[in-house]
Amino acid sequence: MVENVQNCSIGKGFHLLAFTTYDNLQPYIFAGILLVYVLCVFGNIFITVIVCLSPSLHTPMYYFLCNLTVLDIIYVSVILPKLMVITITGDIRISFPGCFAQLFFYVFCIGTEFFILASMAYDRYVAICIPLRYMLIIDLKTCVSLSVFSFSLGVLNALMYPLLISKLSFANSNKINHFFCHMKSILKLRPTQGANIDLLITIDGVALGFSTFLLILISYMFIISTILKIKTLSGRFKAFSSCSSHLTVVLLFCLTSLTLNMKPENELTKEQDKILSMLYIAVVPLLNPMVYSLRNKEVLKAISNNISKFHAHLEF
Repeated sequence: MVENVQNCSIGKGFHLLAFTTYDNLQPYIFAGILLVYVLCVFGNIFITVIVCLSPSLHTPMYYFLCNLTVLDIIYVSVILPKLMVITITGDIRISFPGCFAQLFFYVFCIGTEFFILASMAYDRYVAICIPLRYMLIIDLKTCVSLSVFSFSLGVLNALMYPLLISKLSFANSNKINHFFCHMKSILKLRPTQGANIDLLITIDGVALGFSTFLLILISYMFIISTILKIKTLSGRFKAFSSCSSHLTVVLLFCLTSLTLNMKPENELTKEQDKILSMLYIAVVPLLNPMVYSLRNKEVLKAISNNISKFHAHLEF
């Protein structure tokens, strides 16, 4: 796989420039990244544990939520620890296998998260628009099938990117001007332009990203239309509150990811681009558990019940 890529630097790998231009700020950057990483991992683990310990949350919506928490933990763990090492040690080297791993897991997690969010939108559509058939349509088999399909498609899509890189030659430079092995940043190192690869990446982003986001929007068009038909204000509020957390996560994740990955080149400086990339690499996964815990009464109630049980157990 790496035969052609090794032309870049006699098998030494790539160099991630990250935020090395801010020499005086490296300790503060490290502390900020470490704080975000710890909060993100423990926040997502906390939500997963609460869902597992609370029978009231053993529903399709929270099954898919646990899928999201796993994906968030994986891709922040693939990218942020390496960034912290670069920041604190100044060693900007990354091996070819390490770069391929970063690229694969990043694309896998981002793509799979789109599919899981679409599955959650379908769950909310059935629950609100055709509630009498909900238990018949959204059963355990359906949830597992949607999850397996999402993860399988995510793996197949992610495999394409390291395979594409392995076919390229990087004779001029091995310095990636980003804080992780981002596909567009790697492609800029090519001595010649490869329009076919650029076109394939664009088609992949449109086919999987925008099309999935469009399906989610269509689902919510039907959901909102159904909610508006509910006669009582309390009924409308209850119906909307059941999907408000998911809608918030969709807007946070999909809009930042699509905007930053599909925007025209040279629209922003590279340093601005790296800072904005931190939004969906670190900040969005950090906000997800906060959105579901602070905006969701069911989760807040489950947290309160489990804390009470824990206190009772200690007193006993």
